[in-house]
Amino acid sequence: MNKLKILNDPIYGFITIPNSLIFDLIQHKYFQRLRRITQMGLSYMVYPGAHHTRFHHAIGCVHLMQKAVNVLRFKDVSISKEEENGLYAAILLHDIGHGPFSHAMEHSIVNGVSHEHLSLLFMHRLNNEFNGSLTLAIQIFKGEYPRKFMCQLISGQFDMDRADYLKRDSFYTGVAEGNINSERLITMLNVVNDQLVVEEKGIYSVEKFIIARRFMYWQVYLHKTGLAAEQLLIRVLQRAKELHQKGHILEASKPLLYFLENKITMANFNEDALDVFAELDDYDIISAMKHWQHSTDFVLRHLSNMIINRNLLTIKLKNKPVKKQDLEPYIEKLVNTYGISKKEAHYFVFKGSISNQAYQHNHKGINILHKSGNIEDIVEASDQLNLKALSKPVTKYYICYPKQPVTAF
Repeated sequence: MNKLKILNDPIYGFITIPNSLIFDLIQHKYFQRLRRITQMGLSYMVYPGAHHTRFHHAIGCVHLMQKAVNVLRFKDVSISKEEENGLYAAILLHDIGHGPFSHAMEHSIVNGVSHEHLSLLFMHRLNNEFNGSLTLAIQIFKGEYPRKFMCQLISGQFDMDRADYLKRDSFYTGVAEGNINSERLITMLNVVNDQLVVEEKGIYSVEKFIIARRFMYWQVYLHKTGLAAEQLLIRVLQRAKELHQKGHILEASKPLLYFLENKITMANFNEDALDVFAELDDYDIISAMKHWQHSTDFVLRHLSNMIINRNLLTIKLKNKPVKKQDLEPYIEKLVNTYGISKKEAHYFVFKGSISNQAYQHNHKGINILHKSGNIEDIVEASDQLNLKALSKPVTKYYICYPKQPVTAF
């Protein structure tokens, strides 16, 4: 069987699968599940084209990693065949632990179990199946491999993950401000003292990359309507878990019911839980909400209906924290109009905060290699004054409440 397949990607054109190990990993059911996990959660409620998946993204990352390996080897950076395979496997599987709609599950039906932790569990399981061939990939993924530049290619301020998702998400949303020249950036990569650097002539591409990241976060990833939709989804799952554990019979797939029935934490996320999680995807959640929009429970019924029919909450962004008393008028209105409890009303009226730091100065920074041989962080090397501002975290606060009049109900 020919395992050196060629895939046609709308971003990069033809992508070649580099070897039989990567082919077999792609074919595995754990990885195929990523076809059913959207890359951007519920962002398609704002940007209708954003239906691409974690599968698309992971394949794109492997393509960019191939380019990075070829560029560095051309510049006399030694990378063995085993290290090359480790880099490909690590970047291919870096997101394999994502649950339905990417992040919603982490804040609802499991407690404190991150997708990074689940990715690692999947990689260990696959390593057993593939006779230890992922051992090096796991070391690189965890940042424990002694050649630090390889770990930076997987997770850093400019890694192959970011190089793909910014360009890909920009394409599928139609937000041109996020379109970076990832291939030029990769062409400018080099390694000095075991650290990844960008050659001086790539400095403007790095500036564009950081500014594009800021645009994408505030305009797309943290778009207020997408945020309202994700918060509703989190609350749908929280309410379903609460009801199920009180004895309510809810229609849902077996994998979803497993997580509704059991209190799953990092400590007890065992082999059995991983097997069930491997069967869970976006379709389980959508299907469940189609049932739940007819539930006898007021909260679950209306939350599900809001998402299925995109009749979302009003959301207001503010520069200062929202006070608790600001919620009270909306809470009282719901309680008086529908005879629900204050606790139930809080599913529809709530506050929170979002923050973003486009560039984390002094944390795995992007280093610029000058022709003189000197190395400087991009913030010092650039004459773009905005970069200093972009290296500071920005926090915004929000309040959500039903539309007035309460048409959602």
